[in-house]
Amino acid sequence: MTMTAAQTTAFQANGGFTPAAVSTAVLGIGFAVLLLWGVWAMRTAYTGWADHHLSQRQFLMVIVRFLALYLVLSFFLLS
Repeated sequence: MTMTAAQTTAFQANGGFTPAAVSTAVLGIGFAVLLLWGVWAMRTAYTGWADHHLSQRQFLMVIVRFLALYLVLSFFLLS
């Protein structure tokens, strides 16, 4: 549901920024959190692999899962 012209004007007058700017900021924060989580997950998986607690297949599956999650979220949120 889109905002009416009156709602957009009121939002911008009270907030000082446009709804599109808020959308861009929320998406940016969301992707930054996702990337930080991905780095943490891959680093933890690497540590487990280096200490021989994970097999190479399990380590690669962590990376594949993160990449799949990133691609799916990119597709749904940026299209």
